[in-house]
Amino acid sequence: MLLHHLVDTFGFWGFGWSSILMILIGLVFIFLGIRYKMEPLLLIPIGFSCMLVNIPFSGLMEAQGFLALTYEYLIKTEIVPCLIFLGVGAMTDFEPLLANPSTFLLGAAAQIGIYCAMLLAIVCGFDIRSAATIGIIGGADGPTTIYTAVKLAPQILGPVTVAAYSYMSLVPIIQPPVMKFLTTKKERKIKMSPLRKVSRIEKILFPLVCIAIVCSFVPKATPLIGMLMFGNLLKESGVTKRLANAAQNEIINISTVFLGLGVGATMEGGNFLNPGTLLILGLGVIAFISATAGGVLVGKLMSLISKGKINPLIGAAGVSAVPMSARVVQKMGQKENPKNFLLMHAMGPNVAGVIGSATAAGIFLSLLR
Repeated sequence: MLLHHLVDTFGFWGFGWSSILMILIGLVFIFLGIRYKMEPLLLIPIGFSCMLVNIPFSGLMEAQGFLALTYEYLIKTEIVPCLIFLGVGAMTDFEPLLANPSTFLLGAAAQIGIYCAMLLAIVCGFDIRSAATIGIIGGADGPTTIYTAVKLAPQILGPVTVAAYSYMSLVPIIQPPVMKFLTTKKERKIKMSPLRKVSRIEKILFPLVCIAIVCSFVPKATPLIGMLMFGNLLKESGVTKRLANAAQNEIINISTVFLGLGVGATMEGGNFLNPGTLLILGLGVIAFISATAGGVLVGKLMSLISKGKINPLIGAAGVSAVPMSARVVQKMGQKENPKNFLLMHAMGPNVAGVIGSATAAGIFLSLLR
C-alpha cells in the first residue's frame, strides 16, 4: 500500500505537454543568461523557478509552499520591488541630470512608449488594467513593471516581466535602427560641450526636492520614488556609507534573487501558455520602439531650438534601461564622430527615465486601482 502510494506521487506521472514546454522555456532563459549574458541576474532565477514550479506534485505553489510564500509575502506585498529601488537609488548618480536639467524632457518624452503600448493593448482586447500594465513595459524598468503588474494585473505578471527584462537586454539591437532612421548623419555627429560640475549640496537636495514635487502630485508613486530617492540620499550624504554599501550590494542582491524566484513562480504552464502571452511580447517590442522614437524626436526638437548644441541621439537614452541605452548612444555617436563622448550627456535622460516610468506607474495606480 505504501509502495503503491509512493509510486503514485512520482512526478513523471503528472507531466503534460504544458509543463514540459515550460521547463524547456526555463532552460532557455538560463541558457540566454549564461551564454549571452541577457539580464542574467534575473533570467537565471526566473528560469530556474519556472522549471521548479512546473514539476508535478512539487507543492511549491500550494498554500504553504516555498514559492507561494515568496510570491505572497515578498512580491505581492511590494516589499522586494521597493527594496530593489532602494538599491538602484544608492547606485545612481544624478549629476548628469542636474548638470543639464533640460534632459528631464527627454526622459519624459521617452515615456510615450508606455502610452502607445497601452492604447494598442486596449485595441487588441485587453482590459484597461492589463493594458496599463503592458504599457509600463515601455518604461524599460523591470521593478516598476513588476510593481504595477502586482497591483493592477497579477495574472499577467510572468509575461510582462519576461518581456520587460528580455527587451532591456536587447536594447543594443532594438534601438540603433530606430535612432539611425530618425536622425541624419550630421545630427549624429554633433559634439556636445562638457557638463558643468555639480555641487555636493545640489546632490543632497535633489532627492528631497524630487520627493516633495513628484510625490505631492502623484502620491501613488511614493513607494518607488521614495525608496529610489532614499537610496540616493544615503549615497550622496557622505555620512551613511555602510548603509549605502548595503543597499548597493547585500540588499539588492538578496532582493533580486527573491524577485526572480517569485516571478518565475507565476509561470505555470496553464497560466503562461496562451495567445495573450505572445501578444504581450509583441506589444513589448512596440513599446520599446515607440519609447526610443519619442525620445529621439524630442531630442531633434531640442537640437533645433539650441541651434545644434544638443545631439538628438541622447533622447534614446530616455528609455530607462540604465546604463545600457546610454552606452548605445555613446557607441553610435562615436561611430559617426570618434571625438564624440555622449555617455555622460545620455545618462541625464537615462536616469530621468527611471523617475518618469515610476511616475507613470503612479498615475496608472491612482486612476485604475
